[in-house]
Amino acid sequence: MFLILISWCCACSPISKKSLNKTFQQTDEKFQDHTGFVLYDLEKQKSLYEYKSGHYFTPASNTKIFTFFSCLTLLGDSVPALKYVQHDDSLIFWGTGDPSLLYKEVYDNKRVYSFLKSTSLSLYYSDQNFHTTNFGSGWAWDDYNDYYSAERSPFPLYGNMITLKSSRRKTEVQPPYFKNYLKIGDNEEKAKVIRRLESNEFIFHPNFSQKEFEADVPFKVASELTVNLLTDTLNKMVRLIPKPLPESALILYSLPVDSLYKVMMQESDNFIAEQLLLICSQTISDTLQPEIAIRHIKKNFLQDLTDEPKWVDGSGLSRYNLFTPRSIVQLWEKIYQRVPRERLFALLATGGKSGTIKNWYYGREPYIFGKTGSLSNNHCLSGYLVTRKGKTLIFAF
Repeated sequence: MFLILISWCCACSPISKKSLNKTFQQTDEKFQDHTGFVLYDLEKQKSLYEYKSGHYFTPASNTKIFTFFSCLTLLGDSVPALKYVQHDDSLIFWGTGDPSLLYKEVYDNKRVYSFLKSTSLSLYYSDQNFHTTNFGSGWAWDDYNDYYSAERSPFPLYGNMITLKSSRRKTEVQPPYFKNYLKIGDNEEKAKVIRRLESNEFIFHPNFSQKEFEADVPFKVASELTVNLLTDTLNKMVRLIPKPLPESALILYSLPVDSLYKVMMQESDNFIAEQLLLICSQTISDTLQPEIAIRHIKKNFLQDLTDEPKWVDGSGLSRYNLFTPRSIVQLWEKIYQRVPRERLFALLATGGKSGTIKNWYYGREPYIFGKTGSLSNNHCLSGYLVTRKGKTLIFAF
């Protein structure tokens, strides 16, 4: 059905609204009244077509559009990586939520690693600015073993995941710290790695006929584990200290913000999205808590949305999130007004070219730039659509 809509937008002979209404009604019969759509003319600032635009839907990863807007509003050009103070012969530091340190999904310029590695001062880490749970409200608890459900934390390392690689010759785990936590289980029809729910004991069930296997599995985050991982990675002692974050703390920056935005928006990385919302919260307070950022953005920048967003996390893993198609269109319009077009489109999934829609919506020139969202029984797509005549439209499906 969406391909029909695309044809309507891009073709020389438009489909009638009566025909579109019939198409949507037939689709609603199939999906039991769970379809909504808005097509908006950016230049004329008016809707061209709406179907149940004011109904609330589960947005899934379309929630990341709200996180994206929050970051564009609150963050500068670079990612704040940690806060620190020097006292006599000691360096005390706090995390800001920066997800990039040793995370294989982003380019890490090693600035934080070098800063901690090269100092001659004794290292002390504090988690006293982290005031939220490792899992978000409304997340499915039994997703804990899946790569897309890594835990939130104040000072992430390695994306808060282990990576296991296995071949017929050997089995390796990254970071190496976890090799003593890995056990080999029974041979299975399909190779897999299972972590015990409340511990960091990993069991690898190989398939001996499989030449190569690789899996990313979240580890269970704890402050003691953070200092142990840092000690092992830096090859120097890092100690845990329960010290509150002072106002006088200095900030160390890591990498350009677009390095994270691109992975979040194109590949729909949940971990980066959650951590970015934490960074937003510490930018306007001394606390890592996503609700702080959500309240601030809704109160100061989203009061004019037609429908109030029911927004609870950064990634869209929670089924408590509920948005309407017209609110998402309004948000995309705000983003378009805030970010230069060339930069913006380069950060988004692009039809036939990059991200989660690289295998869809091919054209001589890319014409869809946006964000997908998928959960069981839900699929969303929204963003910008460029017609053959060069007009830019916003849509939410």
